[in-house]
Amino acid sequence: MAESTTNTPASDDAKPQKQEQSLGRWLFETALLVGLAFLLAQGIKTFIVQPFVIPTGSMIPTIELQDRLLAEKITYRFARQPEPGEIVVFDNPDSSDPVAKILIKRVIATGGQTVDVRDGAVYVDGTKLDEPYVHGKVTQPGTVATPIEIPEGYVWLMGDNRPNSGDSRFFGPVPVSAVNGRGFWTYWPLSRFGKLE
Repeated sequence: MAESTTNTPASDDAKPQKQEQSLGRWLFETALLVGLAFLLAQGIKTFIVQPFVIPTGSMIPTIELQDRLLAEKITYRFARQPEPGEIVVFDNPDSSDPVAKILIKRVIATGGQTVDVRDGAVYVDGTKLDEPYVHGKVTQPGTVATPIEIPEGYVWLMGDNRPNSGDSRFFGPVPVSAVNGRGFWTYWPLSRFGKLE
C-alpha cells in the first residue's frame, strides 16, 4: 500500500522572512518620504515663502507683537529690489541681540534717494511723506544724522510705531543683501488674518 503524502508549505521560515522584508521595505519608504518632505519644506522656506513670528512692537498697529506672518522670497531674489512702502524682514544689524535675529520694518527709501527727518515727519528727496500707517505718531530723529543719501544697494527702513522703533534712524541704511523677503500676509491670530499693507 502506497504511503500518502501531505502537502506542507515549502518552509515555515518563509513567512517570517517575507514579513521582515515587507517591514524593512515599509520603513525604508517611510524614511524616504519623510526625508523628501523635509527637503521640500526646507526648499520652500529657503527660496519661496517663510513664516515669521514678530519679536517686537515696532510695527504696531500694522503688525502686533507676536503676530505670525508670511514673507515671500521670490520677488527680491529673482525680479527686483525692495521698493518704498513695502514691509520687509531682514537680518538684525545688531547680531548680538539674542531675541530678535530677524526684524521687520517698512522701506522708506532706496539707493540714490535722500532721507531727512525733521519737524516730526519724514522727507524723501525733499518731499514730505504721506504716512497713514504711523497713525499720527510723531517721527523723531535718531542717532544717524539726516539728511542722508542712501547708497546704491541699500534701503532705509523704519517701523510704523515711530516712538518705539529701533530702525535706520539708529543703525543707518541696510544692505539689500540683508533683506530676507517681503512680508505679505498675516496668518495668526485669525482675527488679524489678511494681507499686509
